[in-house]
Amino acid sequence: MTSEGTPFPVAEAPAVTTDQMVEIDRLMVAELGIELIQMMENAGRHLADLARSRFLAGRPVGKRVVVLAGTGGNGGGALVAARHLHNWGTDARVVVTKQPPSDSVTAHQLEIVQRMGLPVGTNKDLEMTEPPDLVIDGIIGYSLGGAPRGESALLIEWANGQPGPVLALDVPSGLEATTGVALSPAIRATATLTLALPKKGLRVPGVERHVGELYLADISVPSTLYTRVGVDQEVGPIFAGGEIVRLMVGLG
Repeated sequence: MTSEGTPFPVAEAPAVTTDQMVEIDRLMVAELGIELIQMMENAGRHLADLARSRFLAGRPVGKRVVVLAGTGGNGGGALVAARHLHNWGTDARVVVTKQPPSDSVTAHQLEIVQRMGLPVGTNKDLEMTEPPDLVIDGIIGYSLGGAPRGESALLIEWANGQPGPVLALDVPSGLEATTGVALSPAIRATATLTLALPKKGLRVPGVERHVGELYLADISVPSTLYTRVGVDQEVGPIFAGGEIVRLMVGLG
């Protein structure tokens, strides 16, 4: 069975809290040696794939895509997606909240994008941007710490005012990943691509207004790690049918 309008199979999966996902990420690096840059590359490639298949009708050449990137891992994944979409022929433009820390993986991803010649700007540059065919939200991930403010808030408000679709990475910016509480402002996504396992807040009844369609992407987390962090439901081979699957929203 595939989700309507996409080639992605429908699946079921248990959800995790923010604290559980933080520990999973730590174990991936500390015990398995799977580095953040590898997980980020997987996330960004899958994000670009979903953007192409679901929102660019499989024909990305010439389509306008604005990628909004914060300074953390969420922003890094969005920058990877921008790189792939650029290679696939889109008019991909990157807008950053601010310069990420120079020693971070996200700064490394931004440097690659700049070396490739993609336009990189700030909120002020959006005033001269034609309405895009797609906006990608990589502003804030599951590490949200209070209501978005400053440049992050401005970018969220701009995205919500666009006529076209918005695709969020992992968690719509401004949405609390564990509780599903939407702070102000919060992205109203057309679709969200979450990673590894869905965050509990994405399954809260009524959250559909911010999450939209919910997809899940494989970043190579083995099921044994989920048991170790206390996931109380067995996690089977969710991605046996494909590296991106469609999930249902609002299941509690």
